[in-house]
Amino acid sequence: MARQPREALRALTEEERAALAAVARTNSERADRVARAKALLAVAAGACFSGAARQAGRRSGDAVARLVARFNREGLAALAPRHGGGPRRRYGTVEQERILDELRRTPDREHDGTATWSLTTLQRALRRAPDGLPTIGTATILHTLWEAGYTWQASRTWCRTGTALRKRKDGSVRTVTDPEATPKKT
Repeated sequence: MARQPREALRALTEEERAALAAVARTNSERADRVARAKALLAVAAGACFSGAARQAGRRSGDAVARLVARFNREGLAALAPRHGGGPRRRYGTVEQERILDELRRTPDREHDGTATWSLTTLQRALRRAPDGLPTIGTATILHTLWEAGYTWQASRTWCRTGTALRKRKDGSVRTVTDPEATPKKT
């Protein structure tokens, strides 16, 4: 099989060069983004693809060549990671919203066989529903709930991150929301 022709790195703008240098220097950025930024800066400085890979702590000059081609097309968006392998997602936003709707529904003890949702009871309810998802797994449900901001509580219930139910002695219940929950989470 013949090698793909290698594309040369286009001239970097000052903003791109400054952004790449900032990412390459930081300690708080993802390691793969830092390595990509270092490789692009090395190629811009005149290093060959394999030399740029070594400077970035990588092995493959071919991967750097693909990164350069992607950077020429997409700009700084080429630093962002893409799908890293494994099966593609089969459930889109409609199916994820269906999972969240089922979670928000209070389970019926007679029909669902539970008073609170666990992953397996939620899976069973989604598979049995006429408009449900017949092949859904618990891992898909778990990741959907995590992405929506839900966490499993010690009380064996799912709760949105940053919210809490405050029960008072007089019997009143109030929902309290932490406005800093999203910044803390990210």
